[in-house]
Amino acid sequence: MKRCAWSNTNPLMIAYHDTEWGVPVHDDRKLFEFLVLDAMQAGLSWAIILKKRENFRKALHGFDPAKVARYTARDLRRLLSDPGIVRNRLKLESVTTNARKFLDAQEAFGSFDAYIWQFTGGQAITHTYRWMSQIPARTKESDAMSKDLIMRGFKFAGSTICYAFMQAAGMVNDHVVDCFRYREVSRR
Repeated sequence: MKRCAWSNTNPLMIAYHDTEWGVPVHDDRKLFEFLVLDAMQAGLSWAIILKKRENFRKALHGFDPAKVARYTARDLRRLLSDPGIVRNRLKLESVTTNARKFLDAQEAFGSFDAYIWQFTGGQAITHTYRWMSQIPARTKESDAMSKDLIMRGFKFAGSTICYAFMQAAGMVNDHVVDCFRYREVSRR
């Protein structure tokens, strides 16, 4: 079975590739999860983040943005002492900030889903890349998303992070065309 090369032989990466990556997500809590995880990935590998994903889920109250938005300095100290997650102070501080801004976007647009999907016109963009080397790190859509998120006060929302988020949330289908998931995801 042909897969995108990045999924390699790591069982977590294979499972993520085969079941989640590129599948359109319209659930606000899941979108918040990807927003957090993609920000945490900055400078790290996705394999590291997937390995720590369940620890993040426990540490961040199941990725509940309403609970995370109320985090205090005490919660930050708790997170910084948790060896099961990425313990980068700036990234962890951004989680609380982004949770608050996430709730603001929900209030302004009715849902974060309605807000974030506007950057692709409400539809997933299906690319036709043959090789992984063709997949960009950012696009005009991720540039626009990044600019708007930053204007709204989000942190760790650069264009490259936004593009990784778009891939994770299925806003773009970047499976290479000979990957078995390409057609499956394109039909959604």
